[in-house]
Amino acid sequence: MDIIQRIAQELYVNIKQVSAAVALLDEGATVPFISRYRKEITGGLDDTQLRMLEDRLGYLRELNDRRDTILDSIRSQEKLTPELEQAINAADTKTLLEDLYLPYKPKRRTKAQIAREAGLEPLADALLADRTLIPNMIATTYLDAEKGVPDVAAALEGARQIIMERISEAAELLATLREHVWQKGVIHAGVVEGKEREAEKFKDYFDYFEAINKIPSHRALALFRGRNEGFLSMTLKPGTDDQLEHDVCIQQVNRYLNIRDTTKPADAWLAETAKLAWKIKLFTRIDLDLKLTLREAAELEAIRVFASNLRDLLLAAPAGAKTTMGLDPGIRTGVKVAIVDPTGKLLATDTVYPHQPRNQWHESMSTLAKLIKIHGVDLVSIGNGTASRETDQLVADVMKAYPDLKFTKITVSEAGASVYSASELAAKEFPQLDVSLRGAVSIARRLQDPLAELVKIDPKSIGVGQYQHDVNQAHLARGLDAVVEDCVNAVGVDVNTASVALLKQVSGLSASISENIVAFRDSNGSFSNRKQLKKVPRLGDKAYEQAAGFLRIMNGDNPLDASAVHPEAYPVVEAIISDTGKSIRDLIGQSQFVRGLNAAKYTNERFGLPTVTDILQELEKPGRDPRPDFKSITFKAGIEKITDLEAGMRLDGIVTNVANFGAFVDIGVHQDGLVHISHLSDTFVKVARDVVKTGDMVKVTVLEVDVERKRILLTMKSQIDAADKKDRKDQPERNTQKQVHKPKQQAPLQGTMADVLARALKK
Repeated sequence: MDIIQRIAQELYVNIKQVSAAVALLDEGATVPFISRYRKEITGGLDDTQLRMLEDRLGYLRELNDRRDTILDSIRSQEKLTPELEQAINAADTKTLLEDLYLPYKPKRRTKAQIAREAGLEPLADALLADRTLIPNMIATTYLDAEKGVPDVAAALEGARQIIMERISEAAELLATLREHVWQKGVIHAGVVEGKEREAEKFKDYFDYFEAINKIPSHRALALFRGRNEGFLSMTLKPGTDDQLEHDVCIQQVNRYLNIRDTTKPADAWLAETAKLAWKIKLFTRIDLDLKLTLREAAELEAIRVFASNLRDLLLAAPAGAKTTMGLDPGIRTGVKVAIVDPTGKLLATDTVYPHQPRNQWHESMSTLAKLIKIHGVDLVSIGNGTASRETDQLVADVMKAYPDLKFTKITVSEAGASVYSASELAAKEFPQLDVSLRGAVSIARRLQDPLAELVKIDPKSIGVGQYQHDVNQAHLARGLDAVVEDCVNAVGVDVNTASVALLKQVSGLSASISENIVAFRDSNGSFSNRKQLKKVPRLGDKAYEQAAGFLRIMNGDNPLDASAVHPEAYPVVEAIISDTGKSIRDLIGQSQFVRGLNAAKYTNERFGLPTVTDILQELEKPGRDPRPDFKSITFKAGIEKITDLEAGMRLDGIVTNVANFGAFVDIGVHQDGLVHISHLSDTFVKVARDVVKTGDMVKVTVLEVDVERKRILLTMKSQIDAADKKDRKDQPERNTQKQVHKPKQQAPLQGTMADVLARALKK
């Protein structure tokens, strides 16, 4: 099937849409540009559809390239039959393609190859063709000591190796057995003997059974990590009843060999060959294949979850262009202070030591108050790391002691701030500034505009993924880069204030062109219109076309330059101006008047209804920001450490990470609590992200606190049932880990947390 046709079927769109999108991508257009400014051409494909299309296009083109290589290889061996060529051309996955190629793939010298060289292939063919033959008798005619076949046993073993290799390379049989084991197979994990203490963090998997096709991403990746670190063994069994499923699979091989009556000498010998082929060849191959399939699926899901969380974090509400003080809390090393102006420019830095061992509480208050007053600070951004709550109390005391200072304090995630501080980018931006103070700058700026600051940090360091270091790093980077690109272009970029790190995420702009934009801006002053961008070195017509609509020029010569209207579509606006008799400044922001305009009236051969509709929406609210309005949260006073928590407490929190099994919530005690998916709502929740996303402010109730293991179980249910509130004083064993189904009998779970999770599994 043609690539275009296949993608169209998978996306449930027509071939013309896919063909147009592929042509645009091949011309160098980016997904954000196509989804925003080429709707007429693609029939309105959105960025999600285009990302899927782009991924599948890459996969299918790689598949076709591999197909051509395989066909050339088999053709050069003069073994390509019309039937084989048809099967290879019909293969729609890389796995199936490799299965078909397996018999013809150049390989090391196998036992089967040695047997062929010894002249034993005719013996194998004879036993397959005539089941009445007596193997021991016919084998005597193939003895040749000089070729390494001194006796009957050696001859029959050579014939068996040839037949076993043929069986293991039978694509249709291999595919059938692989699917059977995928549907029936069970993964059994156990602790490596003698490593029980070292492997404590993998305690859940010391005796673990679960259907291979049911294992969720996070558990699969935990299993692979435990195995890779040498703490866990990981065995695939063909089914819950191990021996029964082995027998079922052996019968499949028997049918492939057409073994019907084992009373016949050759059939009996072939039945034993089939059994060995399954255990030695086929199951070994399937074991590797299915574990790889499990890992790849788990990695894809982990990347998807990470990407979703990253999108939510990047599109978090900005506090806006306000003078902001960033505080990077520390105990012994002090609290680092940085103040930035509304554009993010650094104004001042300092370090105060309110905590142990110096305990300069009042001196620190005085220093902060003085800085806030001198620079007119509107916001104080406090990193949520070590000593965060203590530093929050320090700022609260400043507010009480200096009531004339009007500012707001907000706690923000400092994930990745230390990575930025030590980066080459930070060194270029602040060459004279101490590394420790750069983190405070980042904390201040990420409150003003999370997107503009977080793009400077490697997404893997932001900390909203699960097992991100265990997945394919190239796939992860590609997925996260796509999210960053989509988010930056969805919001738009002020070309007169944006950093190189932010500009290079704009559609069509490379790192070098972004550096040239900043250099041009520094030399010539702020851009006053989009046309000036064409004067930037290396920013050619193609780059301008891709980028111009996403670059904003505030308070410039043309009000449209501050909007998402692309310069190529300015003639449409000019037609509207001519028709209505209003100036552009009279049109912009006049929602009631603009909504009364008939979009169809202003369409033409180049700009259809989708584009004109987008233009009118931009005239209503030019440069509108898709991010939500900024809101802040205040953690409950007096609850600063995990030991301050008690079951039943009702607290405010911020969602820091969403996984498939639930959400992690920061409640201000330096340890995130878990809201299991069964406790996200009063009603059944299938997908956690349907209820919460990273950055959401939520109300939670403490269910249980395990201080020793630093684990907090929370609920977002409006009512907690009796089982959740059950007194646990008489239950000394605390099993707080999620249990999985085992085919054998196991002891009942104990503990409130275990009860909660067990009920969730039953659902």
